Amino acid sequence: MKVVILDAKTLGDDIELGIFQQFGDLEVYPTTDPSQLFERIQDADIIITNKVVIDREAINATRNLKLICVAATGYNNVDVLYAKEKGIAVTNVAGYSTESVVQTTFGMLFYLLMHLRYYDDYVKSGKYAMSDIFTHLGKPFWEINGKRWGIIGLGTIGRRVAQVAESFGCDVIYYSTSGIEREEKYPKYPLDELLKTSDIISIHAPLNEKTKNLITIKELGMMKNHALLLNLGRGGIVSERDLAVALDSDLIGGAGLDVLEKEPIDPNNPLLKIKNKEKLLITPHIAWTSIEARKKLVNEIVENIKAFLNGAIRNRVDITI
Repeated sequence: MKVVILDAKTLGDDIELGIFQQFGDLEVYPTTDPSQLFERIQDADIIITNKVVIDREAINATRNLKLICVAATGYNNVDVLYAKEKGIAVTNVAGYSTESVVQTTFGMLFYLLMHLRYYDDYVKSGKYAMSDIFTHLGKPFWEINGKRWGIIGLGTIGRRVAQVAESFGCDVIYYSTSGIEREEKYPKYPLDELLKTSDIISIHAPLNEKTKNLITIKELGMMKNHALLLNLGRGGIVSERDLAVALDSDLIGGAGLDVLEKEPIDPNNPLLKIKNKEKLLITPHIAWTSIEARKKLVNEIVENIKAFLNGAIRNRVDITI
């Protein structure tokens, strides 16, 4: 068997990938440009990809391909229908990054809510050393205990965020982006009511036809002017141009984004040019990347390959969706 990893750099240099040698010859590429793709996969039996696109043309360029392992939960970079037609299995990994994303959600919240950048700069600038009192109240902050936390997308991650928020004393509500009716512990609200009544809003939904540009200037205008918006779902759910306007118009208290419509960020993205920079935190899609999450991801891919070779599919993607 020949196993080819196409974008190992996305898994990190601190993760041991030699574990895949148990399946045969292993070729590891840090990144793969579209111009390099066909040559690298033509003799592969198993492809492991995070974000490299495996479309119809790529599949047709292979001779022996049997399995495509997506090193992520989302698999929109693979033409799964055509793979099925060609008798090629496709697997993904779900649930590996839940705790990492939840931790990042709260990290973003407290960074923005408590103005940690401002206070750190205040001390390191030498201003605190010259103060005539022991404390500094330059940027007041409020407690999340007793405040309403609205969750957009109550899936595995959303539910875990809800549990942690509840432990801080938050009143948790949610909006279902799928529209599927199911019994939940938390009350379900229409989107406009969630936006109008929540102090903190976090997004943990996938990007699809129902969520594309779900949050525009209209929705941002419904929010409380002190409310914080956190997007840890997918870029494209929040209109970045409209968010820039909302932040500079003081329509909302602040925003934290770990995902963007284009990644890496476009140098002309309006969010890079806002005046109220202290109201915005952007991280480069790191919420899923704790050491534990990445180790779990690799181990789950190994288990998927073992299951496939044993005649079973452990985490085959649902290509009927």
